[in-house]
Amino acid sequence: MTRKLLWKPSEERIKNANITRFIEFVNKRHGLDLKDYNDLHKWSISEVENFWKAVWDFVEIKHSKPYEKVVENLHDFPPKTQWFVGAELNFAENLLRYNDDHDAFLFKREDSDVRRMTYAQLHDEVRKIHFGLKKLGIKPGDRVVGYMPNTIETVIAMLAAASLGAVWASCGAELGSDAALDRLGQVEPVVLFTADAYMYKGKKFDLLGKAKKVADGIPNLKQMVVLPYVEQNLELNGIDKAVSWNDFSEESTEKIEFVQLPFNHPLYIMFSSGTTGKPKCMVQSAGGVLINHLKELVLHTDLKRDDKILYITSPSWMMWNWLVSSLAVGATVALYDGNPLYPDWRVIFKYIQDEKITIFGCSASYIHTLIKLGANPAEEFDLSALREISQTGSALSEEGFEFVYSKIKKDLHFNSISGGTDINGCFAAGSPTLPVYMGELQALALGMNVKAYDYDMNPIYDEQGELVCETPSPSMPIYFWNDPNNEKYNRAYFEFFKGKRVWRHGDYVLIHKDTGGITFYGRSDSVLKPSGVRIGTAEIYNIVEEMPEIVDSLAIGKNVDGDQIVLLFVQMAEGYELTEELKKRIKESLKTRASPRHVPAEIIQAPDIPYTFSGKKVESAVTNIINGRPVTNRGALRNPESLDFYEEYAKNH
Repeated sequence: MTRKLLWKPSEERIKNANITRFIEFVNKRHGLDLKDYNDLHKWSISEVENFWKAVWDFVEIKHSKPYEKVVENLHDFPPKTQWFVGAELNFAENLLRYNDDHDAFLFKREDSDVRRMTYAQLHDEVRKIHFGLKKLGIKPGDRVVGYMPNTIETVIAMLAAASLGAVWASCGAELGSDAALDRLGQVEPVVLFTADAYMYKGKKFDLLGKAKKVADGIPNLKQMVVLPYVEQNLELNGIDKAVSWNDFSEESTEKIEFVQLPFNHPLYIMFSSGTTGKPKCMVQSAGGVLINHLKELVLHTDLKRDDKILYITSPSWMMWNWLVSSLAVGATVALYDGNPLYPDWRVIFKYIQDEKITIFGCSASYIHTLIKLGANPAEEFDLSALREISQTGSALSEEGFEFVYSKIKKDLHFNSISGGTDINGCFAAGSPTLPVYMGELQALALGMNVKAYDYDMNPIYDEQGELVCETPSPSMPIYFWNDPNNEKYNRAYFEFFKGKRVWRHGDYVLIHKDTGGITFYGRSDSVLKPSGVRIGTAEIYNIVEEMPEIVDSLAIGKNVDGDQIVLLFVQMAEGYELTEELKKRIKESLKTRASPRHVPAEIIQAPDIPYTFSGKKVESAVTNIINGRPVTNRGALRNPESLDFYEEYAKNH
């Protein structure tokens, strides 16, 4: 049954959309008669080579050496699949293709006025850090990392590293030192960029002390570069290998030397959520990320040079990487650092109004919070410049969809998207040429051969199934770090459906046959996503199970009002009870050592924790019980009777 129609694009909007020009481009090149998005998507997954070749030309990928072949081993998946074989390029050069007085950045910290930086100024700032890194001897393949707030300098550090062919990884300032070291320490960086402190809800929080703990855990680190972000007077005495941002910068009149590297050269290391141990390190290629981001920004988001694009994000989240790629379009990237609800919900909408932001991105939890606060941005602000809201992170409720149109703006493209850190992009996305239906993401993303499978590996429509992708795409990881035989890689995506090599992503989805839209129902694996932020259960266990009172624990996500809350079940050591004081201690420890997102909404004492015969905790079974789904793997449990407690709990809560 078709859901409620919330918005339909005007003929003028359709005519002026980038994707309309792209359809015309494809039709002319191949003598086709593709009429709409549906036609284009079918062509993009049936003519994979021609599609990605068309994207390459349409978004004008800058390169020094042309490709000899679009794709090799298409009918496998990475690491065997190779894209744009023979091509050489530089990611940073593509993002810095403009060098003029057009604003590259707007930046607002929660306690500051808006700061601006032009593309010409951006070139100058990247040049200084480029030559600072070059003086240090940074070469292609070296790891350069950030433990930084969401500020312009974080992007500058990434671009300078990428200009030399270094590999970038980052964590936001909100992560605790343990969680940051679990991620950054694995990739053995030679340079760490950080800041003195950061602001959140009007309070100053130390970052330098946390960064020092991370640096101390990385034996081969050559340099820690510290940005004076909150205080201008840095005190770095006694901190080994630390130097200020200004002292590290190298003044030079020389042009940036963009090192030309193969399309498949590593660019980003993105981190999984650490469900079964330390987070896995997913290595993505410069060319793969670039062409996929530009496909999504230019075609799905309809981003143009005169746009100003704001996303509420942090350097811990892939949406930071995605947002930064907007520079390649020449648009203005608007950054916000701090709490987007401080001092109240109006702060972001004032930013949108005053700076005439045209595209605004946020999470489902942000929209749900606005609803609970009774916010009515349309009534209080001039949002005439705003033409699109993008939303991701977790599934948005139907109420959330309606709120956007009733309380923010009636005539805008609501572009709800979903994909993953794993692919640095989207499996499902929108188009300004398509209608918006309540509770539906508009379409499957171009070039993404996505299906919903039942457990017999049959594609299904109009009922929930597992999201799979049947064909590779360029931004899928080229490999996992420290995974020489690709065992972690195969286990992560390709072992669930035996006998058929498809990418199983770990989402429950429903593909609507009539509209072509897709509805997401949450995770089908043990990744937690409160407020859309991926959290690994192992990060919680590592901290909680250090406590002598607790013998074991289990963390799961419960879906509530379109978002997810974390429930933590704890098995107590003999002679101990779960007291209010202990609950408080658990929450404080998780907050300070991991992050506020790791703090569970509820902590419950449980008599036993379910395990497999091989000794693995079975989060999926309890997750299914709590969310009203059947348990399909009781036979794999060492102690299936342990589930009785969780079934009883679910009945009463």
